[in-house]
Amino acid sequence: MKKYVLLIGIIVTACTRNNVDYGKTTSNPQHLHRMMKAITDRMVHDIFSPPVASRVYAYASIAAYEALVPFSETYNSLSGQIKHLTPVPEPEKGVEYSPELVSLQALYKVGRQLIFSEQQLDSVYQDIINTFKISGMPGSVFNRSLDYGNKVGEHILKWASGDNYHQTRSFPKYTIRDDPATWRPTPPAYFDAVEPHWTKIRPFVMDSSTQFAPPPPTPFSTDKNSQFYKEAFQVYQTGKNLTKEQREIASFWDCNPFAMQVHGHVMFGVKKISPGGHWINITREACEKANADFIRSAEAYACVAIALADGFISCWDEKYRSVLVRPETYINRYIDENWVPLLQTPPFPEYTSGHSVISAAAAVTLTKLFGDNFAFVDSTEAEFGLPPRSFTSFLQAASEAGISRLYGGIHYLPAIENGQKQGRSVGELVISRIRTRRELTASAHQHELQ
Repeated sequence: MKKYVLLIGIIVTACTRNNVDYGKTTSNPQHLHRMMKAITDRMVHDIFSPPVASRVYAYASIAAYEALVPFSETYNSLSGQIKHLTPVPEPEKGVEYSPELVSLQALYKVGRQLIFSEQQLDSVYQDIINTFKISGMPGSVFNRSLDYGNKVGEHILKWASGDNYHQTRSFPKYTIRDDPATWRPTPPAYFDAVEPHWTKIRPFVMDSSTQFAPPPPTPFSTDKNSQFYKEAFQVYQTGKNLTKEQREIASFWDCNPFAMQVHGHVMFGVKKISPGGHWINITREACEKANADFIRSAEAYACVAIALADGFISCWDEKYRSVLVRPETYINRYIDENWVPLLQTPPFPEYTSGHSVISAAAAVTLTKLFGDNFAFVDSTEAEFGLPPRSFTSFLQAASEAGISRLYGGIHYLPAIENGQKQGRSVGELVISRIRTRRELTASAHQHELQ
């Protein structure tokens, strides 16, 4: 009889140990970071414009986060907090799920739908899924989690379909105006204006795209004594006298998804990460330094992605209201016809600076999540041949991202300064309206700690 009892004890202990083992394997937040990076890589490959990339990050990140909420007593759903999002379907009660697998499946479902090169994302997804398969997770839990993740993903995609994005695909292109104060295509590729109707996209937390409209830009003038001429001349002089450090800063924050390189009669494109993608990667770096677990990492991605998305909507609303001429066009016409900026001028109007807006919005959000004076090393551009840069805080990084556009020769100073104010307003709205955490009862808190 004693041998029989001992055998039962061994079996129970083994089963418990197996559950712990697969739990440790599958709860690793690196699975989430890897999938987010895979989505970024696909958008670099597919050449997504910065605003469109921000939309993908927002919906994919929200899907990953919302899939985890039903299994947590600590985190709130974003439904009712962001525009038109209703609660995701409830999981079946009384059965086991892998919350992390549910989250990854929802992230994959949404991300795959919103990018173009789906098959290249599939290979990363399959590799991650195989980790779950061989973890010791019961087959019923595995399959049930995938099914529920798909349901969450479908719910988010249905919500996304109502944001007016698809309708804007058929809207007319921007028409160049016969007015020297307004934007026109710039060399070397003379691309059409990017996303002139982005102001029609549904915001996430903002009341409207105009909520944080900045003051109008400096009045256009060709008079050498005018303020506008002085601002253009500042860009010109800065570009002609750049220090080594300023060049490095400009190049680090370039984040041009598709820069055209010209060598003689040969022209080819160089793909890079988008500005929003850069801040999504900073989010990963912050999560890793803070040892954030899976759901805290998903929370960070969702909040930052929302700030980025609304930041682009706010910025693009002003860009196509003021449609201000770029420094390169003005300087070549009125100051020096041979001047070329360090960075390639992006194909959309000048005011305000997109980098300044979205960097400030993301930095305010990250500061709320991880604290002020959060020092970190940013290696985002290493894969593009640029050395890492160190920052004492997210706000310092955002400030450098903004001024990099003056060094690069693609923005007047007011677009940077007012853009940073605009972005901070967006970020502050995000952290004031979104409540991802909820207060716990003593018993629930004890449960979370176990």
